[in-house]
Amino acid sequence: MPESPAQLAAESIVDRLRAAGYDAYFAGGCVRDLLLGHDPSDFDVATNARPDTVLAMFQRTFAVGAHFGVILVADTIDGREIVTEVATFRSDESYSDGRRPDSVRFSDSAEEDVIRRDFTINGMLLDPQILRETGNVSAAVIDYVGGRGDLEARLVRAIGEPLKRFEEDKLRMLRAVRFAARFEFEIEPLTEAAIRSFASHIAQVSRERVRDELERMLTEGHARRAFELLDRTGLLREVLPEIERMHGVEQPPEYHPEGDVFIHTMMLLDQLPAGVSPALAWGALLHDVGKPATFQRAPDRIRFNGHVEVGVRIAEDIARRLRFSNDETEQVVSLVENHMRFGDVEKMKASTLKRFFRLPGFPEHLALHRMDCLASHRDLSLYDFAKSRYEAMPEHEVRPVPLVTGRDLIEAGYSPGPRFKELLALAEDAQLEGRVHSKEEALDLIRSHGG
Repeated sequence: MPESPAQLAAESIVDRLRAAGYDAYFAGGCVRDLLLGHDPSDFDVATNARPDTVLAMFQRTFAVGAHFGVILVADTIDGREIVTEVATFRSDESYSDGRRPDSVRFSDSAEEDVIRRDFTINGMLLDPQILRETGNVSAAVIDYVGGRGDLEARLVRAIGEPLKRFEEDKLRMLRAVRFAARFEFEIEPLTEAAIRSFASHIAQVSRERVRDELERMLTEGHARRAFELLDRTGLLREVLPEIERMHGVEQPPEYHPEGDVFIHTMMLLDQLPAGVSPALAWGALLHDVGKPATFQRAPDRIRFNGHVEVGVRIAEDIARRLRFSNDETEQVVSLVENHMRFGDVEKMKASTLKRFFRLPGFPEHLALHRMDCLASHRDLSLYDFAKSRYEAMPEHEVRPVPLVTGRDLIEAGYSPGPRFKELLALAEDAQLEGRVHSKEEALDLIRSHGG
């Protein structure tokens, strides 16, 4: 595998530190990824050089975490700015906030540094000089915690005592799930048991950090596996109880032969590719979130009257709780709010259809509808109809320049007021449906309707 700019930058840092008499290695996820044959997105360096030494040795540095021994070193490789995290070997004291150590003690021991990390597969070091000399990743790995064996066994295992690792940083419970899903590994039984027994403590983690982990799970290409593991470990009930409540909520078998609302939702998540937009991923997860609260066994069949409206309110609550951005909230809520409208797409008037196509990010609405169909009755006829019409319709037909504006109404003798909106909508509908083609025709239509 050719060396990436990130790897070259990290090698340069290691070489300079070693030339100055310090120990330095690649550390963490980049070592794991190299052993798996993946191209790491970034490289971290661990060293016994103290933070002030690192700051003095490199020209462009950022002391973002110097108190914890972490310095960012910037370099330019092949015209790209590369930022490498350089961390001093350390051992951690108590974690009273369940996130960061109250204090750290810098160390000269690489082994002491490794054993305070989270999981064995993330706890290996690598000597880049040996890698250059041999071309053999495995020969260059330094493994104090059995990470290589757990990679081969496809296990996510906490380093040392699992409960202690999770007491130190509760977010590690979500990270265990994410790694197991991403690599299609299992969580080692004692590690999983510790998560189950400690799951309620995830409430101590900031909502932003929880959101970020969940979003990674949804967008890394293994969303169904991640959410099934969240459910199995008890974490789903703690972070998204609205999804856990979908269990056992029956659906009419003629439309949903796949089973209950939870199964249906998992089947949507199964279709999310790596790199999917976060908004579409959240929309897939939340599109039926209103069904548990609206379940009704009517005489004719199971019904969920008002589930869209209830789902919109729940989606807004979740977005607020997890502190989504305004833009992401708007799109996720729109996906929930409009996902049932495809049922009427063949019967929509031209004006209604064009306004439907105007929804921001309409291709995401199409994608959600397709997933929804494939996770239930598998009939794509409405999807095919909407997609073909959307792709065939020129932009100027979907969003034509209005034939009549408010200024035109004023010039025609109308007084501004609440009725303006009605009159403009009347003219726009006729324009979108091809019934009027000029300002004069539109004004005549308005006059004929008593405007």
